[in-house]
Amino acid sequence: MPTEPAAATQGGLTLRELQAIPVERLKGIGEKKLASLHEVGVETVLDLLTTYPRRWVDRTNEARVSDLRPGVEALVLVTVRAVTKRTMRNRRTMIEVQVGDGSGRLHIVFFNQPWRERQLREGLQIMLFGKADVYRGGLQMTNPIVDLIGDRTGKIVPIYPQSEKAQLSTWEIAGWVESALERCSARGFADPVPLAIRRELGLIDRHSAMRQIHLPETMGEKEQARRRLAFDELLRVQTVLVMRKRAFEREQRGIRHDMSGELVRRFHSALPYALTGAQARAIAEIDLDLAGPHPMHRLLQGDVGSGKTVVATSALLAAVQGGHQGALMAPTEVLAEQHATGIRALLADLKVPDPGNLFGDRSLNVALLANRVTGQQRRDVLAGLADGTIDIAIGTHALIQEGVEFHSLGCVVVDEQHRFGVEQRAALRMKGSGTEDERVVPDVLVMTATPIPRTAAMTVYGDLDVSVLDELPPGRTPIKTFWANGPLMEMAAWGDVREAVSNGQQAYVVCPLIEESEKLEVASAQETFERLVHQDLKGLRIGLLHGRMAPADKERVMGEFRNRELDVLVATTVIEVGVDVPNATVMVIIDADRFGIAQLHQLRGRVGRGKVASICWLVTAELEGTSPRVEALVSSTDGFELAEIDLDLRGEGTLMNTAQKGKSDLKLASLRRDRELVHLARKAAFDIVDPDPTLAKSPLLLDEIRLVLSAEDEAFLFKS
Repeated sequence: MPTEPAAATQGGLTLRELQAIPVERLKGIGEKKLASLHEVGVETVLDLLTTYPRRWVDRTNEARVSDLRPGVEALVLVTVRAVTKRTMRNRRTMIEVQVGDGSGRLHIVFFNQPWRERQLREGLQIMLFGKADVYRGGLQMTNPIVDLIGDRTGKIVPIYPQSEKAQLSTWEIAGWVESALERCSARGFADPVPLAIRRELGLIDRHSAMRQIHLPETMGEKEQARRRLAFDELLRVQTVLVMRKRAFEREQRGIRHDMSGELVRRFHSALPYALTGAQARAIAEIDLDLAGPHPMHRLLQGDVGSGKTVVATSALLAAVQGGHQGALMAPTEVLAEQHATGIRALLADLKVPDPGNLFGDRSLNVALLANRVTGQQRRDVLAGLADGTIDIAIGTHALIQEGVEFHSLGCVVVDEQHRFGVEQRAALRMKGSGTEDERVVPDVLVMTATPIPRTAAMTVYGDLDVSVLDELPPGRTPIKTFWANGPLMEMAAWGDVREAVSNGQQAYVVCPLIEESEKLEVASAQETFERLVHQDLKGLRIGLLHGRMAPADKERVMGEFRNRELDVLVATTVIEVGVDVPNATVMVIIDADRFGIAQLHQLRGRVGRGKVASICWLVTAELEGTSPRVEALVSSTDGFELAEIDLDLRGEGTLMNTAQKGKSDLKLASLRRDRELVHLARKAAFDIVDPDPTLAKSPLLLDEIRLVLSAEDEAFLFKS
């Protein structure tokens, strides 16, 4: 480990101090350049120093013109020799540039980039990245990537994000960054990460990292710097999550559930199949939480059909066997009703051991609380929850609203795609039993059927413990997925639908979600329905289901499909979650390229729920080239693998926005590339927070967290 500058440890510059220095304090930034910097979000010296290079050019390793091979991408450093502009017949422009180095000449062509004539002046040194091809006996590159080097020397040249619109070049940014680093060098940068953790993880100090990310001597130095600064970003996020998790455990009393009862054992032995290894593992993790003194706060994530309901039911019964109640909350009425039907079927013959009962056992009481439960029936359910005669309640978030009182709520399962937010947790807390001061908080299990990559789960759901179901129960047949690219291949999909129907099975046809308007969406579903009735699937019994139908009509159509009175159901994505018809074995998704990977995977999970091998067709208008999303679904049915691919395709920006309402702090760190660092940062966060829950001994880290956090997060974290 290199020793660190004395200045950096004794009163080095903090991020807050850098944030307080306006960027115009640096030499060479006049009004015009200041406006340009503001346009790209650089207002302070901190903004400037965290505008990291987007790549680094290793000048010790660049190709010469004479090394270029036709058809092979390469990076060359050349000098501009001549620039000419031509207007072609269709009024479009073509810029031709002659460049070269000591070893040879190269011809460059830019189409429709007229501004290149101003940008590329004779004598300028530029880096070109592209593929050279043979043209008229010489080599030519068409529309290569251009980086202006200016007069930068040194072995490794940082290339900053340049903005043609704001008229900022990489060497101007590099010059200001260098001047800022120069002015910071006397005091160095304060380091919030304890020396012991840096030594353990082999991290360089922040002062060296800030220097080496911008002015590395070698590519190795740049890598060390990137690793250290990415770790800092991840550590801030993880420290917040760990503080939140520990505060939740500290401030709330849970129920120590009695796990020695007979009820859960009876449930497991009555199941018609053995639990998978993953289910057994998840149940053991949940049991450990339920027996402990803190309220459980666990995320159960599993692929479509991995058996989450059995695991969740097991947790609810653990509460019931100890004399408490369980509740399951679903995001929609339809889903709540479906859960009620499914769970009642699972528990149909289960008896609760009851020493106070003459016969020794009593029936288990499961109730549904939904909008359509009204009048006397509703009053009975509310009374049963209050006096404890109802064991398990199933409903929407209405379960935790005012006016619903539980006798002793012990465990809540939340089934939804989205976070179970702070407000809902507060409402849930009020449902616990006991006086205001002595109130106990029910255990919470959040379920999601959208698999999240492990590192992302640790970041988005980092204040929860995570259990993963990554095996499918026996008897589930894998789904075969095909891509129908264009109308000709689409015929094969309708052929499969007819064949399935002739074998006594059913099919779904899913129409795309049309963002612009519900009206258009209904029209598109209606149009598909008409086309199938009169053409492609003429003669079959076809039903239509869309979001604008009255609830009673939706229920009627769904009922007809369940009872096999319909062969084919044409639907918008209202069937995405929770519809369970084991006899449906074919799904055709129209305009599949309009859906995201997670949504396609969710939809596909509606078939393959029985013993018969199922098929999913992804139909697209004829696409030229590839569709990475569609191809991913054809190649894999593993939701976790698809989630990783999705993260690769979409990047993590979308992910962080759901995690933190503030600006995403991840500029260098990537949840994809830095999987190992996420784990290390999480462990370090526990090491820092556990002995020091309010970060009293880590004022620097606390201050940085406050600097980059949004106000809501800060209010949540520091209210105590």
